[in-house]
Amino acid sequence: MAESATQAFLEVQDIREGVVILKNNSIRGILMVSSINFALKSEEEQTAIIYAFQNFLNSLDFFCQIVIQSRNINITPYLDSLKDLEDKQTNSLLREQTASYREFIQGMVVGDSVMTKNFYVVIPYNLMEILGVKGAAKSFNLFGSGSGSQGAPMKDDEFQRCKAQLWQRMEYLSMGLRRCGLEAVPLTTPELIELFWSIHHPDQAEIGYYPEILPELLK
Repeated sequence: MAESATQAFLEVQDIREGVVILKNNSIRGILMVSSINFALKSEEEQTAIIYAFQNFLNSLDFFCQIVIQSRNINITPYLDSLKDLEDKQTNSLLREQTASYREFIQGMVVGDSVMTKNFYVVIPYNLMEILGVKGAAKSFNLFGSGSGSQGAPMKDDEFQRCKAQLWQRMEYLSMGLRRCGLEAVPLTTPELIELFWSIHHPDQAEIGYYPEILPELLK
């Protein structure tokens, strides 16, 4: 099947087993990271967090990318559900309290939307790191058709070896972030699909719409 214009533009070749495979046969794992309210910490706690994060960064012997995603979430459905609850209340006091709460939320949020921030760490791994330059060159089609960066499909054994090394990096990062008071969890295949879909379809994602994911991808 010929690539669509969108597929030709994207660098992602496949997503499987919680791993993003790029067209140049390098792979990526993505951790979703929690947040902390740094401003509410004491001065001593802030200093400890800064030093812990500094030590964490200095301990890395590989590259990683920190991504912050800001997105509006439309809360109109939530306000509508409160209105339905208000209409169904038989107790006049509860109905007034529900109406008051709905009006408070509606007045607090301008435009019926709130901003949310998600934090991710992207961890890379390249086939070259296992096979070396000569070995990776055999698996990489420099003059492949398409966009020019399309490599030959990664073999299953190569994928499993790269995935094992990538998972070690992700576990190391998770432990380092935990020392800073942060929790990090790897995104699964469905979560990765939803993340990339929401990046390219922000309007639909903001109202809570996501595409249906085939059962064979729910791994």
